[in-house]
Amino acid sequence: MPPSTIEPTVGRLLARAVDEFGDHTYLVSPTARLTYAEALHRSGLAARQLLRDGIGKGARVGLLFPNDADWIVWWLAVSRIGAVAVPLSTLYTPAELGKVIRLADIGVLVAPPNIPGGETADKLEAALPGLAATPTPALSLPTAPYLRRIAIPGGAGRAWADVAAPDESTALAPEILAAVENEVSPADLAIMIHTSGSTADPKGVLHTHGTLVRQTAGWADAIRGLCNGSAAPRVLSSMPFFWIGGVLAATGALHQPVTLLVMPRPEAGVALDLIERERGEGIVGWPAFTQRLREHPSFPDRDLSAAPLLREGPLDIAMHNVPDRFPIHRTLSESAGSFAHTDMKIVDPQGDPVPVGATGELLIRGIGSMAGYNKRERHDVFDPDGWYHTGDRVYRIPEDPRLFYVGRTSELIKVAGANVSPREVEAVVEQHDGVQQCLVVGVEHPERGEQVCAVIVPASDGPDTLDLDAIATHTRRELSAYKVPTRWIITSSDTIPTLPSGKLDRRGLRTQVADGTLK
Repeated sequence: MPPSTIEPTVGRLLARAVDEFGDHTYLVSPTARLTYAEALHRSGLAARQLLRDGIGKGARVGLLFPNDADWIVWWLAVSRIGAVAVPLSTLYTPAELGKVIRLADIGVLVAPPNIPGGETADKLEAALPGLAATPTPALSLPTAPYLRRIAIPGGAGRAWADVAAPDESTALAPEILAAVENEVSPADLAIMIHTSGSTADPKGVLHTHGTLVRQTAGWADAIRGLCNGSAAPRVLSSMPFFWIGGVLAATGALHQPVTLLVMPRPEAGVALDLIERERGEGIVGWPAFTQRLREHPSFPDRDLSAAPLLREGPLDIAMHNVPDRFPIHRTLSESAGSFAHTDMKIVDPQGDPVPVGATGELLIRGIGSMAGYNKRERHDVFDPDGWYHTGDRVYRIPEDPRLFYVGRTSELIKVAGANVSPREVEAVVEQHDGVQQCLVVGVEHPERGEQVCAVIVPASDGPDTLDLDAIATHTRRELSAYKVPTRWIITSSDTIPTLPSGKLDRRGLRTQVADGTLK
């Protein structure tokens, strides 16, 4: 059945997948296997449990899961009832997690007993002041005013946790779920994906069911191209499900039979075990992780005959079959990971279209672009003609539909594929008593694309009293590891370049760091 014959919602896409290839394996992790039919059954039970608890269309449901079968099950459950899935990064520090729970207006949060790094309950109590003292699962926290329940099926050892697992005897009848699914439309919001932006707070990118389903329709075809044309490819997806690359894989594999090989955290040895055991035919991930696989001591002795590109291909799959040194444009959170149903325009600084072959800023609009940012009015996100200005500098070549990525016009730093907001890092570093000012820039790095560099102006006591180890420790406590500066420079305020307007010349600062003027 071709995709055009169904209404583009996640629930209907899942149902069609089960009708056509339900017994095919959808996901394999080190500890679990999940077929499409099992995903339908398990997500249906979880969906009926959510409905019983009063969760319905438009409700914000946080998912704090690593890459595994449970993430798929609960994401599908939330999607099938028309609620909004809010994937939460397992890399978040408690401070970051608490912030996003509040910003996203999450009403119910679902999580396993343990996530990478420790017990989920410990992390949530550190993230949400007052949670530890809450005596019942009925929550009322000023720091997360919409949060009413935290479900940790399987147990958490805390009075505030709802530990009941979905159960046939307590869930609503299947007929209710069927009736609810009939009311979910392509126009309904499906997911909120958080990404770093030009402000200190992460941005919640909102997508409808229609956009998510349409924009992922070509993913399986692209994967087959990386997997020797296999009709039902088995691919290692090292992208976390809480970022757009993982969402693209999870949804894309519903269109056609693809087996996703996933792991709770990106560990090279575990990844190689999966690829070898399951005869994996390719890898989707950032080049830094592919490099880690090739550097693993066991790599030379592995049977990777099913995945020749893993040994012989470029580190970056975006560099596969490109005409020059620039990669194919990767996923974009604001376009749900694809440009298939997106109107695009490449413009110069004056906003005029550039000719084919020339570099300019990418603008997008149309049914393939996001509905908007959470808590941002439309005029703050799109220009008067409906275009979203991505800040990405790209070009095209004649008779080639692909976009080639040159860099960004904005301040965002791209670290191993993840966006880092300089202002978010600056705000954390400046909390330390010894810091008067912190300025963060991205500096070219041979393996990670860019590295985060912090330029610090010490407080009045002077540079000799500045404890960089203490500042780094503080930063690691507040930020995910990939956001923490890997290069630190101490300087004085009179060396910081400024524009004629008096504003910081961030480009000039980056140049001074790159050429060694500041070191």
